Amino acid sequence: MSYFVTPLIIATALFMEQLDGTVLATALPAMAADLHEDPVALKLALTSYLLSLAVFIPLSGWAADRFGARRVFRAAIIVFTFGSILCGLSNSLGAIVTFRIVQGLGGAMMTPVGRLVLLRTAPRHELVRAMAYLTIPALMGPMIGPPIGGFIATYFHWRYIFWVNVPIGALGVMLVTRFIPDMREEWTPPLDIAGAILSGVGLSCLVFGFTIAGRGFAPAPVVVLIVALGAGALFAYTRHAKRTPYPIVDLDLLKIPTFRAAVFGGFVFRIGLGATPFLLPLLLQAGFGLSAYEAGLLTFVSAAGAMAMKTTAQPILRIFSFRRVLIVNALISAGFLAFNASFSATTPHLVIMGALLVGGFFRSLEFTALNAIAYADVDQDAMSRATSFASVAQQLSLSTGVAIGAAALEATRALRGGGALQAADFTPAFLVVALISMFSVMSFLPLAPNAGDDLTGRRKRV
Repeated sequence: MSYFVTPLIIATALFMEQLDGTVLATALPAMAADLHEDPVALKLALTSYLLSLAVFIPLSGWAADRFGARRVFRAAIIVFTFGSILCGLSNSLGAIVTFRIVQGLGGAMMTPVGRLVLLRTAPRHELVRAMAYLTIPALMGPMIGPPIGGFIATYFHWRYIFWVNVPIGALGVMLVTRFIPDMREEWTPPLDIAGAILSGVGLSCLVFGFTIAGRGFAPAPVVVLIVALGAGALFAYTRHAKRTPYPIVDLDLLKIPTFRAAVFGGFVFRIGLGATPFLLPLLLQAGFGLSAYEAGLLTFVSAAGAMAMKTTAQPILRIFSFRRVLIVNALISAGFLAFNASFSATTPHLVIMGALLVGGFFRSLEFTALNAIAYADVDQDAMSRATSFASVAQQLSLSTGVAIGAAALEATRALRGGGALQAADFTPAFLVVALISMFSVMSFLPLAPNAGDDLTGRRKRV
């Protein structure tokens, strides 16, 4: 029973974190008007959170081993909730940016540590089913966030966006205390401080650079410089990690074929996911003239597709194998992503909803398979390092997706001479990110035919 309760508790906490950012994005204009700030400046509330994630995610695995996974996960919920309260009480841009960094500290610990708890409590034959619960928040948050944010900003006040986290956080703390076992390693290696600094600078610069690219936050040369600084810091980290016995991000994990396929293939595939919550609502609003609330109601059906996948992932993987599902399903998912390019203002809403519903199912299946097979061959003593590594790669891929989608959109608009966004501007952007996601199959092809079979109970072929 506990391995069904545990995924649900962790998924609820992760849903709170995923929902917060997308709800906030919809309410930025209302916040800007209330605080007498430019809406573009309010985007700093989003980027400051991403920067905090980039800096603190690599520390999550070490913290879980040192202080115990339950204690760190519970503290992460408390910090995130406390940061939410402070954001709701803020009366200036500087205060919101500061307290979003506090939220980011909690969010950075929630995702990888929550996944670590699940990996250490769920039986291996139930891991796919348990991972399906963790896939849902990542898909539901970006989809239902816009209508909720639009509803709160329209009929209540933007501060409630942050305060709705308080009861969820309080419930989460109680459930974690009651149901999550206290797990910690008997011995913890010393903290790699130099590695933490290099990875923090590198990841934060890359995430920040990709996030502001094409959005008018800074001149193009400044963005390039920030990205170059991040790339340089990460290159320095790779050299540092080879000389350090206990690096904060263990690059040796990439020697494991299943983990390497999940990280590299998942990075490329998730570029489409990172771009979709940015491109699709913008297409529906700027291209088709729908309100934020109407657009959110349309995109919500993608979450329903993700929910339908929850009970079918394990049987599908047992019948067809991880390798086959990852390859075929990546192509199907990319096809549905490319299908978004065909939407027009005259496309019936039922057609859009049907495509998003089925596409949401296949994307969720791919994410569940990726999240499970990543840890199929990772030793228990390396599990905490693996979860933080995978979380870093996922966060970077989502930011990269937004940057690529924005760059493709801006390039198309520039080619036709500029001006306001038009529906036709989105067609190349969807095709570009779909094509990139399709190339994730190159990382899945080298997998062994029986990779991950013990996670589903599938009979190994001799």
